[in-house]
Amino acid sequence: MKETKEFKTETKKLLDMMINSIYTHKEIFLRELISNASDAIDKRHYLSLTDENIKNDDYEIRVEASKATNTITITDNGIGMTKEEIEANLGTIAKSGSKEFLEKLEEAKKQSDDLSIIGQFGVGFYSAFMVAKRVTVLTKSVKSDKAYLFESDGLDSYEVSDAEYDNFGSKITLYLKDDTEDDKYSNYLDEYEIKDLVKKYSDYVRYPIKTWVTKTDPLTDEERKEGKTPQTHQELETINSMKPLWKKDKKDLTDEELNNFYKSKFMDYQDPLTSIMINVEGMITYRSLLFIPRKPMFDFYNDKNEKGLALYTKGVFILEKCKELIPDYLRFVKGLVDSEDLPLNISREMLQEDRAIKKIASNIEKKILSELESMLKNDRDKYLEFFKDYGTNLKYGLYENYGEKKDKLKDLILLRSFNDDKLITFNEYVSNMKEGQKDIYYAIAHDKASADKLPQMDLIKAKGYDALILSDDVDEFMIQILKKYNDHEFKSINKDDLNLISEEESKEIDKKQEDNKELLDEIKKVLTDAKDVKLSKRLVDAPCCVSTDGEITFEMERVLKQQNHDIKAERVFELNPNHPMFEKIKDAFKNDKELAKKYVNVLYAEALLQEGILPNDIMQFNKDITELLLK
Repeated sequence: MKETKEFKTETKKLLDMMINSIYTHKEIFLRELISNASDAIDKRHYLSLTDENIKNDDYEIRVEASKATNTITITDNGIGMTKEEIEANLGTIAKSGSKEFLEKLEEAKKQSDDLSIIGQFGVGFYSAFMVAKRVTVLTKSVKSDKAYLFESDGLDSYEVSDAEYDNFGSKITLYLKDDTEDDKYSNYLDEYEIKDLVKKYSDYVRYPIKTWVTKTDPLTDEERKEGKTPQTHQELETINSMKPLWKKDKKDLTDEELNNFYKSKFMDYQDPLTSIMINVEGMITYRSLLFIPRKPMFDFYNDKNEKGLALYTKGVFILEKCKELIPDYLRFVKGLVDSEDLPLNISREMLQEDRAIKKIASNIEKKILSELESMLKNDRDKYLEFFKDYGTNLKYGLYENYGEKKDKLKDLILLRSFNDDKLITFNEYVSNMKEGQKDIYYAIAHDKASADKLPQMDLIKAKGYDALILSDDVDEFMIQILKKYNDHEFKSINKDDLNLISEEESKEIDKKQEDNKELLDEIKKVLTDAKDVKLSKRLVDAPCCVSTDGEITFEMERVLKQQNHDIKAERVFELNPNHPMFEKIKDAFKNDKELAKKYVNVLYAEALLQEGILPNDIMQFNKDITELLLK
């Protein structure tokens, strides 16, 4: 007896959406059908534990291709389906469920809180129509002696008829579409293509997935001498590994196994710097296997390089890069997550934003940071190797979102010590501070040699204090977000009031500032580029320096300029009142103002050059230098 059921009016829209909108890659059909087969076996196995009438079996999934009939067949010995279950599971879109599906989909899109409806409607099965012009399902339930045949072209109707089937389970046959200029459906009949797709998407399904493969019979020496041609035969072969590496206990794994898996999975020729295994059971159950590459991957600095961890559920590959699982600053981490608790959207290609994902991502972030903390404490050389390549990422992580993660990351940051000329933590700097030192001093420079040439360093060195050298573009932004470390404020030797001279010396300079107010005002008129001119409390041997007023520093100005932001630091010209040049300028303003102006312009330009900033008028600067040399 055969029954034909007509699709409802909205079915066409749904199928169009299924085939053209929901799935990005047509090859995904094989993953969906294998996943359904695995679920069916799971259900049969579960029932066999509670119902003595349902027997266990040697569970397997077969994928067989026939070029003669242009078909692919997926067979499982799972739970099978009754007639009612066929209509409920496969005929969903053929009845009012299609309208309900569309309504729920539209509602979910608006609310963005529940796209996990694939399981409710059996939509994965209909991915078969992306590659097939006709699909049949021969099935027999373990709860019934009757078998049924489902047939549909996915257009107007489907048919269900009584059938004969000796086995329990389901046999799905896809009659492939004809090749077009854009799509070569016949490629799916190739045994190598089938093996590749199974390895890519379903390698860790817990049941053996078998297919017929071509084997070549070896020739004997005598046959080889006779020039005979090797004969081939077809052999059924299991093509999935079934047992994921990450589901094993870490104690049962060798470093060689982990390293080989990493290199094979992520196409790297070097062993990873370290590997991290996570096994969480509870409200959210998942396993994760993570790696930190020894060196950044070849495309790491490419703008098109996307972050993310591979996602599996029940051993089925879902997504190559799930970006929600890893924060931006840890984008260098490679790895995967496998969980049975994660909700999926209708295509299984994108994970919905929900609490489970955020919880897993938070746990993964904590585990990675804990591993880095342990590495810093117990294997300094390895951490230095890590920080050389990925330290800037941690700095950006500390700076991003107004320092949201600064407390998590501040103790993982390394900066170069001026005194020791090596990378140290903030805590190590504080531990080595001189008695009476309250603040953490830092200098903007490329390296120790460059910092040593800064006139502002003279006072720091005279006090025997250390200074951290900030050389990355992000360093100063990071320091401004931190503001202090354990009650110790950060002070820039280039701009901040360092309070390193005695109260008596400070008062003396204040008096000289007042006494020379008219002179300083005259100098300020000459330097229209400077916001202020004052006597310095930070210089020892140098005649002058230029500092900044406000939040924007010279380094920030340079970085922002590279980003096409026209933001300029406010310059402050500082003169050393104890340097002979100061008296020379005073005398010049009394006797020869034009000469005095040249002195001021040259000194100011030299101070800017010391900060890596070119004078506004290079030609005038060269002319002034030449004239002064001739005097």
